[in-house]
Amino acid sequence: MTFFATAAEAEQAGYRPCMLCRPELAPGNSVVDASSALAQRAARLLDEYCGSGQSLKYLANRLGCTDRHLRRVFEQEYHVTPVQYLQTRRQLMAKNLLTDTSLPVLEVAMAAGFGSLRRMNDLFQKHYRLSPTSFRKAAAAGKVQKKDITVNLGYRPPYRWEEILSFLSVRAIPAVETIRNNSYFRTVSLVGWKGEPYKGWIQVQQLEQKNLLCVTLSDSLVPVLPQLLYRVRRLFDLDCNPQLIYHSLESMNELRPGLCVEGIRVPGCFDPFETAVRAILGQQITIKAANTLAGRVVERLGTPVETEIEGLNRIFPTVGDILCLKDNLQEQLGILGVIATRSESIGTLAQALADGTIDLSQSGDPEQQINKLRSLRGIGNWTAQYIAMRTLGWPDAFLETDAGIKRALPGYSSKQMLELAERWRPWRSYATVNLWNTL
Repeated sequence: MTFFATAAEAEQAGYRPCMLCRPELAPGNSVVDASSALAQRAARLLDEYCGSGQSLKYLANRLGCTDRHLRRVFEQEYHVTPVQYLQTRRQLMAKNLLTDTSLPVLEVAMAAGFGSLRRMNDLFQKHYRLSPTSFRKAAAAGKVQKKDITVNLGYRPPYRWEEILSFLSVRAIPAVETIRNNSYFRTVSLVGWKGEPYKGWIQVQQLEQKNLLCVTLSDSLVPVLPQLLYRVRRLFDLDCNPQLIYHSLESMNELRPGLCVEGIRVPGCFDPFETAVRAILGQQITIKAANTLAGRVVERLGTPVETEIEGLNRIFPTVGDILCLKDNLQEQLGILGVIATRSESIGTLAQALADGTIDLSQSGDPEQQINKLRSLRGIGNWTAQYIAMRTLGWPDAFLETDAGIKRALPGYSSKQMLELAERWRPWRSYATVNLWNTL
């Protein structure tokens, strides 16, 4: 047997994706698996924007380095160039769409980022010795094509689906997201690589027997499908390695049996600004009260959108929506019951995200971004750590001053909890979620 770290490396060695085991569904590497943080962040950007036409120079600028340096670091880490990695991601995305959906082949080529049907045909013939149409026929043999646009995403079992749905349910923003019939629904607004807006809705449900999450989406979102699927992976922490994490945290059960459970995920986010604003609104008030405030903000400042899901009809305000209010922001939010300091924090954060001072995408360095968040007035350590945990995929956040953590660990001071949590590095975010789940 020969083992490769990535599908792209296997492609370069002459292998092609198996038609049976569906390697394009396999979870990716978690944040801490890679030795090079820069290469890992670059890979996450390429995963998210494989459907766009962004150049390597643009991605390197986002990461704060030259394209030459990025290429060198990337090849050292993954043994392929960024272009080869991106090409494989596009091929696997196209394979997924050809297998799971009935989208026309031309739409598959455009959604996967090839730019033309001819280019996708050439690459499929070169790497798979099949045309995309023949590939679809082979994959669909014995299957009935679905009318809905549904794409599958894989994960490593076990997966505590009920726990992550419960977390998201109690924090769901009215008119934006909801949980029904053991499924997650939300409105979506994404921007294409040319700046064009795309709006719609998604439904996410578990197919436990196959270790998959099924993502059903409105056809209006097909042009930004890679970006959408990347955000779903981030929201549901699909790249987690549950066995590795449980092995590192099972000492928690010495404190109290059942304190740590295998398969727990850290809920991420679909939209970083939305999650960060929700965190600021929730400072020092109950979850229910924070939901009420978030609902008022969405009703007053959100963008209407038509969906097939009853009650979901708003897009959460964007950074641009907040900045458009400028000096009127405190007045507009104050009418809704948001106190002045939190209104100021929301405005300052929006400005920092707009000018690039703060980066809440998973290509940002978590520890640097935590320090930048703390520097903003009204954002303390709890809020900065929580935002990093959910938006940046930071696996080592610990909220020792959190009321829930104090209830889960009675008899410990904040200092003692920090000392205790040292044993749980670098997975303290997962320890935090395990503690919350015991309440």
